Amino acid sequence: MTAALSLTDGRLLACLAADAVRARLSGARLVARLPLDGALHATGASFVTLERSGVLRGCVGSLEPVRPLHRDVVRNAVRAMTDPRLPPVTHDDWPLLDVKVSVLGPPAPIPAGDGAQVLAALVPGTHGLILDDGRRRATFLPSVWTKLPEPQRFLTALLRKGGWPDGEWPPGVSAWRYGSSEFHDHSPRAPL
Repeated sequence: MTAALSLTDGRLLACLAADAVRARLSGARLVARLPLDGALHATGASFVTLERSGVLRGCVGSLEPVRPLHRDVVRNAVRAMTDPRLPPVTHDDWPLLDVKVSVLGPPAPIPAGDGAQVLAALVPGTHGLILDDGRRRATFLPSVWTKLPEPQRFLTALLRKGGWPDGEWPPGVSAWRYGSSEFHDHSPRAPL
């Protein structure tokens, strides 16, 4: 991102993501009320996470900034509703749906000769991690540390998510760490 993201901007993004989900579920047109310029219009990368009562319902995002941040958030919110790993989000989910937007900072390469090198470069709770071997890529947002606080479990779960075999470090893997800013739009919500 080229412009600083304020708390107000972050709240607007979280509301925008929730509005995109509501519009898609109800068949309504999304009307975004945003400032005319500023950080929300700068190119940015985001993830949108949807949870119902603490259970993941979808998480989709962008690792590279390729479009204005507000458009990236809307795109990812709609795509998170049909995360291929989970059943689609429905009207029944809406009243209890929590919406989280994570705005990613720039990734920084870290040594990846083995798992110990990767873990040594991470601060639990602060860094997200991207692993890529040219054929597969997987990431965990910094918020995943709340569910996997033990560093080795965090790394093992990410390797499993990426489809790499258990027990051995994948040859040719590259790693990047990144930070994120998170913003929430919490349930409960009125039914649609």
